[in-house]
Amino acid sequence: MTFTSDKMRFWSPEVRELEPYVPGEQPKIQNLLKLNTNENPYPPSPKVVAAVQAVLANNADALRLYPDPDATVLKQAIAQQQNVNIDQVFVGNGSDEVLAHIFKAFFIQKEPVLYADITYSFYPVYSQFFSTQTKQIPLNEKFEIDVSDYTQENGGIIITNPNAPTSIALGLDQIERVLKANPDRVVLIDEAYVDFGAESAVSLVNQYENLVVCQTTSKSRSLAGLRVGFAIAQSHLIAALEAVKNSFNSYPIDRFAIAAAVASFEDQEYFETQCQKVIESREHLVSDLTALGFEVLPSKANFIFATHPQHDAALLAQQLRDQGIIVRYFNKPRINQYLRITIGTDEQNQRLVDTLKTHVL
Repeated sequence: MTFTSDKMRFWSPEVRELEPYVPGEQPKIQNLLKLNTNENPYPPSPKVVAAVQAVLANNADALRLYPDPDATVLKQAIAQQQNVNIDQVFVGNGSDEVLAHIFKAFFIQKEPVLYADITYSFYPVYSQFFSTQTKQIPLNEKFEIDVSDYTQENGGIIITNPNAPTSIALGLDQIERVLKANPDRVVLIDEAYVDFGAESAVSLVNQYENLVVCQTTSKSRSLAGLRVGFAIAQSHLIAALEAVKNSFNSYPIDRFAIAAAVASFEDQEYFETQCQKVIESREHLVSDLTALGFEVLPSKANFIFATHPQHDAALLAQQLRDQGIIVRYFNKPRINQYLRITIGTDEQNQRLVDTLKTHVL
């Protein structure tokens, strides 16, 4: 929707210039196979469903009263599962809100914040929103992050690991090189997809006072509909995030989300089983697509990034859509011949492969 300058005179000047983040499409198409927003194809733990149902069944005040502003039971569950102290845990309304607080708390500096030129597209939005100075660092020719590029002067560093939309992950030795090279600046490791085969930097938190790790329950824990994200860092960094949060929204997580997330973190066996199913399905899909002539980047996420040297990516995306299959296409330099494809169930992945064989390629 667009408005005339006369209508926009009520807007703050900064808002007039904003270029908002564009989320993945949520279409309503009959018999749709939705492989465009990296949602988990499997439901959350049955214990999650039971916990949500119990909120109303056991507490008549569940809707009348505010939730715990500190979400203490959730922080305790995360701390136990991640093997950290409770004062090292921060929670928010999805990892996007957590990222926003991180920008406000640490990245408004005189020097530019560094992040990759091809990465999560919310970073430029937050940079503009908070008037953050930034510098985008090009990925190398293999679409990899070269950590030697992150030793220059900066006001902070953001590394998505595994990176999105490329799906490629760094090892902890490379993360440590960045941390050691920037002892006086915050290094954010955004781990939205880490549970699908990458190494988490949470194990480094106690060694590095400048490290913040951000994760989400939306992907590996199948809770995208409830919006729970969290950060783990040493307590002095968590205190800054709490100050920002309590200056913005003291109650970011509702009772249902708290109960659901706690149940998810307590059911580690279910969580690990579902992650492994996605990993196995991913490797099988990569094999099938490679046999069809696709080139697929090495993935440690619940999605793949693929190109076909003989077919235009935009046309492929449209042809798949015509058959009721939605994948993510980015019309951006360097990646406009790639498709980001979410890993579905084995049956869903087979439908994608069969459709490519029969109707597209």
